[in-house]
Amino acid sequence: MSTPARRRWILAGAGVAAAAAGAGWQLWRQRLRPPAPADVLWPLRLTRPEGGELVMATLQGRPLLLNFWATWCPPCVKEMPEIDQFRPLLAARGGEVVGLAIDGPTPVREFLQRVPVRFPIGLAGFEGTELVKQLGNATGGLPFTVLFGADGQVLQRKMGQTHLAELRSWLDLL
Repeated sequence: MSTPARRRWILAGAGVAAAAAGAGWQLWRQRLRPPAPADVLWPLRLTRPEGGELVMATLQGRPLLLNFWATWCPPCVKEMPEIDQFRPLLAARGGEVVGLAIDGPTPVREFLQRVPVRFPIGLAGFEGTELVKQLGNATGGLPFTVLFGADGQVLQRKMGQTHLAELRSWLDLL
């Protein structure tokens, strides 16, 4: 085989090897990439304190303010009325507010009798802490609030108590 022909074979082999390596790298990266934050929400079906089920998939395609709270968390309890006041503002933009209680059903029911809210509540239980972490709160602290755009992308996250003025400013992100 002549030298130019050998070079072509070597270059062709190197090209095939590089393409295979690139394809392998891309497949490896895709396996390691975690799901989009909202993708962990849509399959959830949570019990509601008043009975029935909160089916998160019904909220897909709309802006969503998701608030994780517990009855034993003083800042959570304090922010609930302001989150309830925010609901109609988000609803005017086609969105919804949902509270996920990291708590037992009995304390949540008793709390909601004293402090009723107009937004849906789901009972995530103490397992909800894992969901909090998947949504970007590595410590699992409460309260934790996430604003999703209609496309499911996270627009805002906050660990700690929110306030109505702050939530109103988040509307500008939609």
